Amino acid sequence: MRNENITNSIRRLRFDNDEMTQQRLADLAGVTRQTIIALEAGKYSPSLSLAFRIARVFKLKVEDVFQYSAKP
Repeated sequence: MRNENITNSIRRLRFDNDEMTQQRLADLAGVTRQTIIALEAGKYSPSLSLAFRIARVFKLKVEDVFQYSAKP
């Protein structure tokens, strides 16, 4: 059994983008603010389509926003 972990840089990216609010990112990505809060806290892993939408908001590749690590 492997320990899988998806982390993200959403909070830093929001700050680097004129201190974008969680609500603004949620609106642009088509989700609720609560979803963004859960993502930033690491309590929720996004669907593939949501990961792409969030990356697109920041004009980045998915792997520049989300990082995946699997530990054996």
